[in-house]
This record gives sequence, C-alpha cells and structure tokens, in this order.
Amino acid sequence: MKKILSALLVVMIVLSLGACGSEPAAAPSETAPAADAAPSEEAPAEEPAAAPAQITIGASIRKYDDTYLTEQRNNMKIKGDELGVTIDFTDSKADQTTQNNNIDMYITKEYNALAINMQERSAADVVIEKAKNANIPVVFFNTEPFEEAMAMWDKVYYVGAKAEESGLMQGKAMVDYWNSHPEADKNGDGIVQYVIIMGEPGHQDAELRSEYCVKAMTDAGLQVEEVAKDTAMWDHVKGQDKMATFLAAHDNIEAVFCNNDDMALGAIEALKAQGYFTGDKYMPVFGVDATEPGKEAIIEGTMLATSLNDAKNQGFAVVQLCDLLAKGETPTSENLGYEMDGQYVWIPYVAVSKENVDQFS
Repeated sequence: MKKILSALLVVMIVLSLGACGSEPAAAPSETAPAADAAPSEEAPAEEPAAAPAQITIGASIRKYDDTYLTEQRNNMKIKGDELGVTIDFTDSKADQTTQNNNIDMYITKEYNALAINMQERSAADVVIEKAKNANIPVVFFNTEPFEEAMAMWDKVYYVGAKAEESGLMQGKAMVDYWNSHPEADKNGDGIVQYVIIMGEPGHQDAELRSEYCVKAMTDAGLQVEEVAKDTAMWDHVKGQDKMATFLAAHDNIEAVFCNNDDMALGAIEALKAQGYFTGDKYMPVFGVDATEPGKEAIIEGTMLATSLNDAKNQGFAVVQLCDLLAKGETPTSENLGYEMDGQYVWIPYVAVSKENVDQFS
C-alpha cells in the first residue's frame, strides 16, 4: 500500500511542475511599436520654396540725347519688364570718365550682368578686366569693342549690326538714283560729287559706313569725287552746321551721305534754308537707323533712303543675353532666339525707301 501511495505522490509532483512552466512568448506583431519607441509625432509641413532672386542688370548708355539709342533703351526696358528683370540705366553724357564711374558702381553693387554701350571702344578692355575679376558677365552693344578685347573672356558678348551693310545700302540707293535721274549730274561731268557727314571719329559704324557707301558706287562702275568729309558726332544740330559749311564752300555737291538719321535730318534743314526740296531743287540725302523722324523725312521726300538699324531686336537680344548669363546658362541660338556667331549676335539691316517705308511705320 505504501508503494502505491508513493508512486501516486511522484506522479502528482511531476504534473504540478508541468503546469507551472512558462508558455512560449507570442511573436511580436510587425505593426506593433517597439517598447522603447518615442511617442508618435506629426511630420512638420514643408516650407514653401524661396522665390528666385531678382536679376539686376546695369546698363550704361553712351548718351541719352540720341534718337536711336533712346529707341534701343526703350526696347530694353520693354524686354526687361517681360522677363521680370530690373535694369538700372545710367547716362554717360558722352564722357568716358562718367561711364567708368557708373560701371564701377554696378560692380560694387554686385549686379548680375552688365549691358554696356561704350563711349570709347578702346576703353572696353578695362571694363572687361574689372567685370572678369568680379565674375559679372558683360554684353556690349552699339559700340563694338576691338577683337582683342572680346577675346579676353568667354563671358563677353556683342550685339549689333554689321556697319558695312548700311554703307552698301546707301551707295546702292545712290547708284539707282543716279542711273534713273540724268538731272542728278548737275554739272554734266559724269562724276558723282558727294560729301560725307560722319559720326564719332574711331567708331566702327562711322568708319565702315563712310567707306562702304563709296565702295558700292565704285563697284557699280560710277565715277566719284569726294568734295568734303567731316564729323558731326551723330548730332542733329552739328549735322545742320556742318552741311551749312559745306554749302557755303562748295557749289558742286550732288549727294549727301550721313552716318545716321539725326545728322541727315540736320543736313536737310541746312538744305531747306538754301531753297532745296521746293520746286525742282533737290539733293539726295542718305541716313542710317530708320528712326521715326527719319522715316517721316522719307515719306515727305526730303530723305531719299535710310536703313533699319533694328533697335527693337537689338535691345531685346541684349536683355535676353544678360538674363541667360546672369542665370549661369550658356547662350545659344536656340535659347536666345537670335542667330549667334560665337560671341556676336548680328541683327541684319533692312534698306528703307519711299517704296517700303510704310512697312516699318
């Protein structure tokens, strides 16, 4: 009996120990947070992206009281407003020292790009050196720097027109007039006696327009004789004074070539004072730029021809170039919208006469 009781006691002890054993822990849920995880917090909202910095262009104009440059400046302002860039224009008053001071101010203020209409093309290398040191790209216009200066840096560009084109257009217009109007040979010697009223000495437009208007005549087989040539600094009043002087000294003038419309309009005033453009007394006068007053003179018959020096597209191209360069982009014909020739953007001239002037009004 004792043996049976002992065996039962052993069985009971074993069963008791099995019941007290710990069960295996359940596998933690994949979605349950870890025991030591920080309390859940809402993710902070993203801050709005900062607005792009305003691009500012420093634009130095050779002189404000120039009809063509005024048209170009107005078109630069239009394009600047369209692109949302600020343009700080300054008037150099035809003084290189004043222009240098204006450019220094732009550089000190760390403007994003420079648009420079040089007073003296020979001073461009100094401007380029300063801009290069400050890493501010430069776009020159209207007054073309020398090739050596343009080669100083790859962030230098020029926007303009090839001046020889406008000179050729003047000369060809004179050839057409001479060949179709026998009365143009006032003294009957078969030679075109002409005068030239030039712009600023040393300016590429003044030099090339004066050269190529003559070249167009001689290439067409005309015999020519230069009666007089002098500068009137692109100015209307000076052009009038210079023409009055020519008329007082010479009675055989048969054509007047002027490097721009302003001087041509001045020459026309001097000719009017001598009775020209009334009755049969006529003198062919040629300008360049196709400014509004110049086109009006063509319509009234006092200016025979001019050529469109496209102030609108040149002004637009200058600002667009500055904008691209300020953003660190490399200008191409595709992103600029104008044909590029290396560091140059050439906007072609268009011959303007009474036959087509209405297309440009």
